[in-house]
Amino acid sequence: MAEIATGLQERKTGKELYSYQKGAIDKIFEKFDTEREDYHLLYQLPTGGGKTVIFSEMVRQYLKNHKKKVLVMTHRVELCRQTSEMLTGFGVQNKVVDSKANLDDQNQYDCFVAMVETLNNRLNDDKLDISDIGLVIIDEAHYNSFTKLFKFFNKSFILGVTATPLSSNKDLPMKNNYDELIVGETIESLIQNEFLARAEVFQYDMGLTSLEIGSNGDYTVKSSEDLYCSPAMLEKLLNAYEKHSKGKKTLIFNNGINTSINVYHTFNAAGLPIMHLDNTATKKQRAQILKWFKETPNAILTSVSILTTGFDEPTIDTIILNRATKSLTLYYQMIGRGSRILNNKSKFTVIDLGNNNHRFGPWGADLDWQTIFKSPNFYMDRIQDDETIESNFRHEMPDEIKAEFSKSEELYFDIKNVYRTATSNGESSKVVLERSIKQHAKICVENSEDVYDALALAKLLKDDIDQRIQTYAKCISRSTFNFLHWLKDDYKKKLNAYLRQNFDQVFEEIHGYPPEE
Repeated sequence: MAEIATGLQERKTGKELYSYQKGAIDKIFEKFDTEREDYHLLYQLPTGGGKTVIFSEMVRQYLKNHKKKVLVMTHRVELCRQTSEMLTGFGVQNKVVDSKANLDDQNQYDCFVAMVETLNNRLNDDKLDISDIGLVIIDEAHYNSFTKLFKFFNKSFILGVTATPLSSNKDLPMKNNYDELIVGETIESLIQNEFLARAEVFQYDMGLTSLEIGSNGDYTVKSSEDLYCSPAMLEKLLNAYEKHSKGKKTLIFNNGINTSINVYHTFNAAGLPIMHLDNTATKKQRAQILKWFKETPNAILTSVSILTTGFDEPTIDTIILNRATKSLTLYYQMIGRGSRILNNKSKFTVIDLGNNNHRFGPWGADLDWQTIFKSPNFYMDRIQDDETIESNFRHEMPDEIKAEFSKSEELYFDIKNVYRTATSNGESSKVVLERSIKQHAKICVENSEDVYDALALAKLLKDDIDQRIQTYAKCISRSTFNFLHWLKDDYKKKLNAYLRQNFDQVFEEIHGYPPEE
């Protein structure tokens, strides 16, 4: 072992390992001692659980007890730098192998930290000696970019660490590259033991069937921006922020730079303190924006996915998912940015504008990671598509519309249930809309003094009518644009006609006396 690696007995960092972290290290070293030298082990631990602390202490102990070297791989420059700093804090002097690194002194180091693409170039150019690497650690191991380097380390023990042991590419499952998974502490356990904050989720039922799936298996930026850049969606986002997060430090995730820029202009026009960050920003601009975000109590930062990994800001109070994703990993990464504890912070807010909670379940749910690791396609195939998710939505009127119908005890009408009952009784499907019209008429009359009031209230039901027609059309499997347009128009005409013809009768049935002349 080189001279520079001496004196590793004591950690220089002030970080003390928790019992679950020490337990994880013991389990991993047990595998290292009992399995073959080229064993591939995967370790799962939630975001915020201290994966970097664990493997930094592992490197320290490994170099103390073995006469071989260590290589740590990351997939981003920021993670490379942060990992190097953490290792240094643990008393491990290390060499960062980036595009500018001079490797003439590589023999003086026993630990290297490298970004995957740079390392690939250096290895193909035969610029880095890896003949004595005994342990390879891969951070964020679910990214597939690392697997092309495995061929260089056929005599090394490989340890992959990740919060979500589910490959970013369903055609390249992690079980094909790792022999075994060790599951660490659960999110719920970390919350109960006050290592992470609890998420309070506000989810909005969103219509996402216009979104398209790209070759990577996730929603395309183009279709996402067409939806999320619309005035209606920007207004919904702003209203959600003002209702659940006004004055709180907020991080907004978007799918696309144009969406984030539109979010910035919308919030800025509303007089709110907001900045935008994407991967086109220079290092200086990025540092300035993140400094402002850290130091400003009510700051809002709108971004594209560049802050999902390697970004820790415990002062965040709210995460807004202003996007949908098909990636369980991305879902957990985004929400995890708000889970860091700080002082008296025991919970944080999540506003979901992408049906992600419906798609994957609550963040921190007790997922069976072993089954997901062994049978990833089985898990992914069970995730509901958008049409199925939306078919279970219960449409709720906006609060301002509800206020106009305050005298009615029940505003909701279950089209699907009424349809099932009618068809099972041998009735025509047309009776569903007839009963819906009567219920709409009833709530209009309940909140009116005369027929003119009722007709005015009927105009406020446009969105509710549209939602009922959409649901009815799915029930009867007819959803062409022209048919829906005709059906909505016909419904409104029949509702108005019913109110004009039956207002007095319905009013007397409700109140027990006729309306005043």
